[in-house]
Amino acid sequence: MTAFEPILDNHMHLDPVNGKGAAAAEEFAARGGTHLLVLNKPSWYLVGEVGDPEDFREVFEITIDVVADASDLLDGRAWPVLGVHPALISRLVDDGYTPGEARDLMQSGLDVAAEYVADGPVLALKSGRPHYDVSDEVWAASNEVMQYAFELGAEVGSAVQLHTEGGEDFTEVAEWAEDCGLPRERVVKHYAGGPVEGPIPSVISNKDALEAAAEDGDPFLMETDFIDDPDRPGAVLGPKTVPRRVEWLAEHGYEDALRTAHVETPARVYGIDTEETLS
Repeated sequence: MTAFEPILDNHMHLDPVNGKGAAAAEEFAARGGTHLLVLNKPSWYLVGEVGDPEDFREVFEITIDVVADASDLLDGRAWPVLGVHPALISRLVDDGYTPGEARDLMQSGLDVAAEYVADGPVLALKSGRPHYDVSDEVWAASNEVMQYAFELGAEVGSAVQLHTEGGEDFTEVAEWAEDCGLPRERVVKHYAGGPVEGPIPSVISNKDALEAAAEDGDPFLMETDFIDDPDRPGAVLGPKTVPRRVEWLAEHGYEDALRTAHVETPARVYGIDTEETLS
């Protein structure tokens, strides 16, 4: 157990259909974790192919239910983050959709996710663009989906987590968000390898990446991107990793950085109080 609380994993998946579901949150809690942001897995893992907005609603309801179960196991709480995985565009195009048709369907899924944010049970939205090579048409359509997520985030008052290609400079993306009315500090770059330019980095909890973020001194979050896949146990990182890394950072004198990652940045980005929500 760690001496530091609260402990937030900013990006974890819980899959009650194929994986451990809420039991993974129990592992996180047993190691000292207190708070979770749980993102819906890509739609094809939970419901198969999607063809209309109501298919996304089924994905989101599954995620909301497992997050409620996970919350009951934590000394803090869990929140859902809902959206459309950017790799869906490639699956749709492979199935015969034009990039524009795929864009429209994905934006309709984001509309449904934004309903849940506006109604209260969901904390934030997720979107992004492919992290692999795609055609110019698919890239353009993906950027339009992402910018639509920014518009919705501004409309319903929520942050947007991004799944994108790697790199350190996302200034243009942050500027797009601001053009849509969403402050750049409410845009989160998931799976960051350390500090990034533009959005807030959600740093994958490898020691080198975390040390770089801690030394940088700017706002950041910590995550595992645990994918809850029985065929890939522990991928990307296991549910106990963030509490373990918190302990490691504390041992190396990074208490200020821990407060940044687990108290100040969550409040700044999402408007949540991880200390007040500790039981």
